[in-house]
Amino acid sequence: MQASNKPVEFHIDSRQVAWLTLNKPDKHNAFDDAMIAQLLEHLASVRSNSAVRALVLRSHGKNFSAGADLNWMRSMAAKNRSENVEDAGELGQLMAQLDRLPVPTIALVQGAAFGGAVGLAACCDMVLANPNTSFCLSEVKIGLIPAVISPYVLRNMGSRAARRYVLTGERFFAAEALQHGLVSEVTEQPLDQAVKPLLDALLANGPAAVGAAKALLHDIAQRPIDDALVAHTVERIADIRVSAEGQEGLQAFLSKRSPAWQRS
Repeated sequence: MQASNKPVEFHIDSRQVAWLTLNKPDKHNAFDDAMIAQLLEHLASVRSNSAVRALVLRSHGKNFSAGADLNWMRSMAAKNRSENVEDAGELGQLMAQLDRLPVPTIALVQGAAFGGAVGLAACCDMVLANPNTSFCLSEVKIGLIPAVISPYVLRNMGSRAARRYVLTGERFFAAEALQHGLVSEVTEQPLDQAVKPLLDALLANGPAAVGAAKALLHDIAQRPIDDALVAHTVERIADIRVSAEGQEGLQAFLSKRSPAWQRS
């Protein structure tokens, strides 16, 4: 990666993979309101671009992100409650928009990921980390709570692990993060290399099907398996079967040929 002077770098490569890179290595990629605004802007551009197939979230430097920038935290401390609600709302939107992005998302987490950075990882569909990568839900150490990121952390890590690490503020490493579901894969490889097989696998699949599958998982999560859910899933498979991509995929499979999206 070649760093620039932009706090957030963004580009879409020839395979229509979007690369979103935190670029404040001198400040351990700590984020503030300006960086959050830029990240939201780039996520919106991905959402509006139907050609994009996947998004990779990464960062330059030794650490993925130290969480909130100190100067930003000082400014928050000087604001009243209503101003803090507005300020935190932007971070809430960032987490929600990343979590709900219609394309697959992969976070490459190196070094340290503290505070809100754990939330960024938890909002991605897949997370790759090196063995020495460390995580910390450090908010309680300074008298705060990880409120905005808590739904995503709890969903991924489960209640037992989340209760421990949220309440103690302990630092834990990639092996523990893998065990608790925060990390998908721990690898000794450079993360930009380790992500290639995942991208290859994603790009071999029907793009509309991948998006529909991600939306399906969001929609059925935590719902009781009752007659209504069964009927809902029946409707979803019927819709995709009669879609243009579904028809192409079925015909390609039956004809033993590559589907159109693999030939383009």
